[in-house]
Amino acid sequence: MNRKLAPNIKDAIEFNLQLKPYQKFTLDNAVPVYTIDAGAQEVVQVELVFYAGNWFEQQKNTAAATNYLLKNGTTNKTAFQLNEEFEYYGAYCNRSCYNETAVVSLSALTKQLPAILPLVRELITDSVFSEPELDIYKQNSKQRLKVNLQKSDFVAARLIDAQVYGAAHPYGKYTNPEDMDALQSSDIKDFFKQYYLHGQCVVFVSGKLPINLEEQLNNAFGDLSLKPFNNQLKTISQSPAIQKKYRIQNDVNGVQGSIRIARPFFNRQHPDFMKVMVLNTVFGGFFGSRLMSNIREDKGYTYGIHSYVQNHIHESAWLISTEAGKDVCEATIEEVYKEMKLLRDKPVDEEELLLVRNYLIGTILGDLDGPFHIMGRWKNLILNNLTDDYFYRSIETIKTISAEELRELSKKYLNPEEFYELVVI
Repeated sequence: MNRKLAPNIKDAIEFNLQLKPYQKFTLDNAVPVYTIDAGAQEVVQVELVFYAGNWFEQQKNTAAATNYLLKNGTTNKTAFQLNEEFEYYGAYCNRSCYNETAVVSLSALTKQLPAILPLVRELITDSVFSEPELDIYKQNSKQRLKVNLQKSDFVAARLIDAQVYGAAHPYGKYTNPEDMDALQSSDIKDFFKQYYLHGQCVVFVSGKLPINLEEQLNNAFGDLSLKPFNNQLKTISQSPAIQKKYRIQNDVNGVQGSIRIARPFFNRQHPDFMKVMVLNTVFGGFFGSRLMSNIREDKGYTYGIHSYVQNHIHESAWLISTEAGKDVCEATIEEVYKEMKLLRDKPVDEEELLLVRNYLIGTILGDLDGPFHIMGRWKNLILNNLTDDYFYRSIETIKTISAEELRELSKKYLNPEEFYELVVI
């Protein structure tokens, strides 16, 4: 190698990205399992995804409480003993609850799977949801909520979703202290029985996989009363707010405001979705975006401002989010609308568009680094009822979309009158 000569520099858009295909099998109870066998380290990640998010709950916070308390005691083990056993094997078990789904994930050494999978089975079949554990959960949740309600960004995040979707919609509803008090162990046990013991499930496994993975998973979960997921969720109508502009005083001594500007948008099935991902990046989707350059770098109103399309399976929203000094909140909103107008009036120049193309392809390249990230891509596609064709069409869109197409999309979607405005100080 001649180190006096600089290597050739290639734009990221010249790379030919490939999504490693998954392998699939089904357990004895027809639950599908998607696997990615890759990586150099003897580690594995197992994710059990249940249709058990807040989309299905009748009482607020039931889904989140059920998911959290899965690890807080079974018939034969206390919460302490469960955690001790996971730690003994060098494993980590996490729970996460989202709008449509709830996840129980396990990260462990491959060789320890036979010892740990029965413990995960115990969590999802024999959790007891004792009154003392529920009381502790309610007390901690209320205390955490009390602290968060003093923060303008937390309040703004709750309220903007309620305005866009409606406060009764799963994407828009939020929890109050009285909702915590109303939680009953009987409600949680009923939810657990319907959506975990007898619910819809799909399993994702990635990493250095053991040869007998199918046998191990069948022994642990194949005889349970689980059903394969079908991507069919009941439709829930939205009831967005009629008023478009809101100004809320949350803290009389507050020195900065949390700004949220949002409009309803489509999910990934819409033909414009991929193109809008490129437009959003130009507008406010990365550190070199228009909003950052203007409102942070030029005006100095904020440390950071971002725009993004929310990651929902059904309806979605296009949202701009930032915090600014309370004396410049209105000026910040005005500058956001100015950037929208510039995108509507003038095509993006080729140099800026090339930067955005390279950034987006580089981001995808980073997301394909390692089996866990690759499975993360696949999980997103599968849960949204998409195939790898969507992945490759997205790359093609990034590489080929024109400045004029972005301008037409701006005219179509970046109109201030279609956005909700919220400032919480």
